[in-house]
Amino acid sequence: MTALKKYQRLECGGLWRETPQDQRREVLVRFGDATLVLSDPKSGAAISHWSLPAIERINRGEEPPVFAPGPDAHESLELTDPDMIAALGAVRNAVQSATSRPGRLRGVLLAGTAAAVLLVGVLWLPSALVRHTASVVPPSQRADIGQRALDDLARLTGTNCRNQLGLQALAALSERVFGPLDTPILYVMPEGVERPLHLPGDMIVLPRRMIEEANGPEAAAGAALVERLRSRARDPMIPLLEFAGLRVTFGLLTTAELPNGALDGYGEAALRATPADLPDSTVISAFEAAQIPLTPYAVAVDPDGLTTGTLVSNDPYKGLSETPLISDEAWLALQGICSG
Repeated sequence: MTALKKYQRLECGGLWRETPQDQRREVLVRFGDATLVLSDPKSGAAISHWSLPAIERINRGEEPPVFAPGPDAHESLELTDPDMIAALGAVRNAVQSATSRPGRLRGVLLAGTAAAVLLVGVLWLPSALVRHTASVVPPSQRADIGQRALDDLARLTGTNCRNQLGLQALAALSERVFGPLDTPILYVMPEGVERPLHLPGDMIVLPRRMIEEANGPEAAAGAALVERLRSRARDPMIPLLEFAGLRVTFGLLTTAELPNGALDGYGEAALRATPADLPDSTVISAFEAAQIPLTPYAVAVDPDGLTTGTLVSNDPYKGLSETPLISDEAWLALQGICSG
């Protein structure tokens, strides 16, 4: 959440439980741009990524504070560092101010925008209103809306795969591709997802087959990288608001609220949507910068090479010896993310 700049690079120790029955384990806790990263203090390997806006304190009134990555999560994290506790409190306040106290957004925008919006032409209004509303939705609310879209998707695909070792491996892969401070949340759904897709709040959904049928993590890493490029090329709030409709969009602009049911069916629409094309040069440059071979991803999305021939022929790491993106143990764990 870029609004909380002063907390970037904040680190502290914590005590993490994978489930309530497990022993507490020491972890290094790092406050990122949109995630809380939990890692092994000895090896530095990522253990878990938590979406900052979803984090909840689960023992109010007791000390020391204990947090969880969502209401249905099994994981928990005990913290004593006052700066980290304050940072998580600031995130929670930002979420609440975006969803429960819309006056700030309404006060700033409504006076200067609503009258003009109502006067514009019928043909211009819908797209302009969607673009403008998308541009002013704060990061905390984007994350909340993205989670609601993911919940709707889960009605069709089942809840995201949650094998704990697999989730740790997925977090490690995300950190390897995007770095420790700008990591999106990666999800794998048990069925129904045939191609990668992205949602507001920096969420990326990967096809299960790209993991279980692959010889290594390169195809999944490439898919995540390309979806991040697509989300940067076109704001993912725009197709979501286009689906929700003009009335919902105007309501979000003027009240900072998205009504219950506004995203019903969006998961199906996201599965059916055609992915946006990206210039080959943009994709090649991104893979080169991330030091990820391009060929495994290109073959996974187009085995016949009808649309990815240029990518394969210009793979900056083709034929070179590769440093594994994650360890063999982590890759095996990632392949089992949907088991158990």
